[in-house]
Amino acid sequence: MSHRIQTVITLSSQHEGERTVQELSAEVFAKGQALYVRYEEPKLGPHQGSTRATVKLSPDEFKIIRHGEVQSEQAFRLGQQMPGYYRSPFTSFQLSTHTQRMELQLEGMSGCAAWEYDLYVFEECSGHFAISLTIQEAHEA
Repeated sequence: MSHRIQTVITLSSQHEGERTVQELSAEVFAKGQALYVRYEEPKLGPHQGSTRATVKLSPDEFKIIRHGEVQSEQAFRLGQQMPGYYRSPFTSFQLSTHTQRMELQLEGMSGCAAWEYDLYVFEECSGHFAISLTIQEAHEA
């Protein structure tokens, strides 16, 4: 069993000039060359079910896998178009990402990842996104 630590992550997303920043508790563990960050997505309303997200950070690929009320998978590789999907109780569709920038700076199980990509839904570009994920080990008070 791999060593897991509790962390605080800051997830920042920018799309069409609008920036969203979330600070969340997360569990982090290493497996092979990859670092995995697992967290519960905040519920947007009282009737929304829970969704657990796992972000896999490896030197040449990032991946976001979501399980729960929302199920999706997105992969990011520099300069490549990668297939994915999105499913919820209300809709489902195939998607793909085309990544223009990827940065990964890790020291142990803390650090930062950043990437920019175009999101394609039904083979049409639905927007450009810039994401950053900062991971800090949680310290007991």
